[in-house]
Amino acid sequence: MGDAALPPIVLAEALSSPAVERHFVDFILTLPLLEIGSGYWQRAGDLRRSVLRGGYKAKLADALIAQVCIDNNSALITNDADFRHFVRAGLKLA
Repeated sequence: MGDAALPPIVLAEALSSPAVERHFVDFILTLPLLEIGSGYWQRAGDLRRSVLRGGYKAKLADALIAQVCIDNNSALITNDADFRHFVRAGLKLA
């Protein structure tokens, strides 16, 4: 795998905008994706529950992104401060 890869959920989010242009679609489809391994969905649910129990905001998509990054030992590049709530669970932020 290269130096950077997308969480699959980010790919879906990027492609879901009605305003997305064809050249962007062509580009983003060339990027590698982080792998979703066995047990991912349960771990993502457990992660979200843990963050919510702590009294923090945890959108489902954010939990899915955080879990795939944790599973792949990959740092997440983001400017979304909501991801800081997943750091205690092992998410690395770049």
